[in-house]
This record gives sequence, C-alpha cells and structure tokens, in this order.
Amino acid sequence: MIGTSLRQLRIFLAVCETRSATLAAARCSVSQPAVSQALRRLERAAAGPLFERTSQGLFPTPRGEVLARRVRRGLHRLDAALAEAGPRLAVTATLPQIRAVVGVAESGNFTLAARRLDLSQPSVHRAVAQLEQDAGAPLFDRRSFGVVPTRLTRTLVQAARLALAELEQAAADIAEHDGDEAGRVVIGALPLARSVLLPQALTAFRRRRPRHAVTVFDGPYDELLGGLRRGEIDVIIGALRDPPPIGDVVRERLFDDHLVFVAAPSHPFAGRVGIKRADLAAQSWLVPRKGTPSREQFDGFFGPGPPPESIIECGSILLMREMLLSSTHVGCISGAQAEAEVSKGLLARLDAGAEFPGRPIGVTTRVGWLPTAAQALLIDCVREVSRDRAGSDLEGGVQYPPTTGRISPVM
Repeated sequence: MIGTSLRQLRIFLAVCETRSATLAAARCSVSQPAVSQALRRLERAAAGPLFERTSQGLFPTPRGEVLARRVRRGLHRLDAALAEAGPRLAVTATLPQIRAVVGVAESGNFTLAARRLDLSQPSVHRAVAQLEQDAGAPLFDRRSFGVVPTRLTRTLVQAARLALAELEQAAADIAEHDGDEAGRVVIGALPLARSVLLPQALTAFRRRRPRHAVTVFDGPYDELLGGLRRGEIDVIIGALRDPPPIGDVVRERLFDDHLVFVAAPSHPFAGRVGIKRADLAAQSWLVPRKGTPSREQFDGFFGPGPPPESIIECGSILLMREMLLSSTHVGCISGAQAEAEVSKGLLARLDAGAEFPGRPIGVTTRVGWLPTAAQALLIDCVREVSRDRAGSDLEGGVQYPPTTGRISPVM
C-alpha cells in the first residue's frame, strides 16, 4: 500500500489542492520541512515523481492525479466515520490504530487480533486505548467471552476496510499508468459462474493479462456478499438476488438461466415424455441449497402437493454427475451448468413439463466501486462470454433490466 501514515496522505492531498508546500503546511498544522519529507517518502513508495516542481508551485503529475483520486475516495469515506465516532479522531487517528480496531472487531479478542496483525498484544491494547481516549468513549463492550464493537465502531470498521482497499488499489492504478502490473482481481464465484462463465472469461483475461494475479473464492452467497461489502472481494458473479439483499450493492444482469431436471442416461425416466409430478416427488433428489433462487423455484414446482422427502443439497455439477451416474437419484440444476454434461451424453435431461422462469445471472459489485483497469477488464471478459447467451435469452425471455451501467476503470 502506498502511504503508511494518514498525516502523510493528508499532506499529499493538501499540496495537490493548494499547489504550495507552505499553504499545505498551514492547512495541516505542520512545518514546511515536514511537508517536503512527507512528499519524498510518498514518491519513494510510488517509485516515481508525483509532482512537477515549478516556480509557480507544485503540480501533480499524471501519476500524482491517479494517486490523489484513490486517496480522496479513501479519506472521504474514513473521515466521515471517524468524525461520527469522535470529533477529534479525523485529526488524531493513525493507520496502526485503525488497523488495530479492525483486527479486534474481526477477531473479537485482543490476542487473536495481535496474531493476525503480527504485533504484540500490548501494542494492540495501546492502539485501541489511545483511539478510545481520543474518541472520548469506549469502542468495544468488554464481555466475559471477549469484546464486542459498539454500533459506531462497526460503522468505523466498515469504512476503514473500504478506505484501506482504496489505498491498496492505488498501487495497481499507478502501475497501470506506468505500463506495469500490480494488485489483483478477487472474484466471488457462485456455482454457475464456476462451471460456465469463469473458465472462459479467465482464459480470455489471461490472454490479455498473462501475469496479473487473480483469486477466486467460492462459497454460499451470504459469505461472498459479506466479503464484497468488506472490500475483500471485488465482484460476485452468478445468480442475482431480486430484490437486492441490501442497499449498498448494485447488480448488472448478463443473461437469464433456466433450471432443468437431469438424471443418468440409464435412469427409468430418461427418454420418457411427460413425467408426472407425483412420480418425481417419490424420487431421491440432489437440489440447490435452501435460500437460493434455484431452490425457491424447485420447491414451487411441487406447489401444494407433497414435496420429495429424500433430498441432498449441493451446488456442484461434478458431485451431482457422479451421484446421478452411480444411483437412481434425480437432479435439479442450472440449465447452463448441465449443458456440457447433457451434450456429451453423460446426463439426460428429463421431460417433466416444467417451464421454470428465467433466473437473472450477472455481476454484483459495491455501490460507488471504482475498479482498476484489470478488474474492469475481467468483468468485460465475463460480459463477452455472456453476450451470445444473453442475445438468445432476450429474444423471448423475461426482461431483467440492468441496475448499473458499464464499470469503467480508473484512468
């Protein structure tokens, strides 16, 4: 991360806005030598000049403008939360103190936070205690089992996570400006994305960015959503939730997907026309997890009639395929996920007379998120893979309007 001190970053922004070391020093209540020293340290960390020094003043270079944009976004978010927690904190809080509060809030324990931060426990205690003293109020409720952040602390921790994410992305933006690679793309992948969209999208991305770091996390939607909102995940790809589960995320629909019923080619139902619902209800099933849009549609299929009694919940087409081939189970899964298995003759699609409504598939991001060029490229690759599928779905399917426009990278 470029910048190890909030004061250093505030001085940098003050110089960007005033074009003067003297005026910046007055605004930040530091000496002019302190301003010069802060700028030198930042330029060393940024591996190049951030200002053009002229007789008319200090003017940000294009690299400096790139950094200033991220710093403004990060401090704007952080300062609002600091001011709410305590009127003096926007002036007195330091990055080590903020990291300590985030660590303790996430761990619920000073010892665990110290291990996570690679610090001594007394250091973490002192950092939190000093921030509480400056705030004039406790940031945590002490309980017998650990510590619990107050409401204001939870707000501060959320803002701090996203502010730190902005500062970390500054290095990627500057590297991009210099024609180099830095940073990474972190994807939260839901089941359909893992088996259908991401393999092709990542292949296309890797052709254009052969060295850029990419991390893919899979898991239940709620876990991925938490990571997205904390700034740990950049984008979730997969089935969209309608309505949105919370107001600080935005969705972009890419195409519609429809559920299908599948079984082994040797299953008695394979090739049968018009399978009755009562016969389906008597089968053993592999179905999506409770709480997912797919599961709601599956449960709705049986309506007021008795639902199947034998159910295994899973979202993996690989697990489903192996179970179906070694048993008489029946599966309910995304049609897009089952396409390859059915086309290769590994599974058979069943004729159950079910016409499931389309499930919108797309990307979910944070409100106000500003992606790096690499992050925006990855999402564009996902769009490219989805384009043909979206075209065929829109010809006769239900329209699901996008909730956000194209995601543009930092320039």
